[in-house]
Amino acid sequence: MPYLILREHKSAWLWLPTILSLSIFVWLLSLHPTATGRVYAAYGGIYISMALIWLRYVDQVRLSWWDIGGGCVVLIGAALIILQPQGFVR
Repeated sequence: MPYLILREHKSAWLWLPTILSLSIFVWLLSLHPTATGRVYAAYGGIYISMALIWLRYVDQVRLSWWDIGGGCVVLIGAALIILQPQGFVR
């Protein structure tokens, strides 16, 4: 939606669904019983990786080694957060 507003000069009323959907997302995230920041960080790593896969296979953009390396780094980071031993979590 922000893309349509800024680049294609669509109505500013399109900000309303954008703000509403992001607000609902943040509210739902806050309902998680464990540390919200940890959940959001793990989600971010998966999101970035999926965005790169979308870029490659849907948008047909060739990924650079920097893209691939960055995707690996965020996946490793997400895995460290997701797979941590529960004995160390306080």
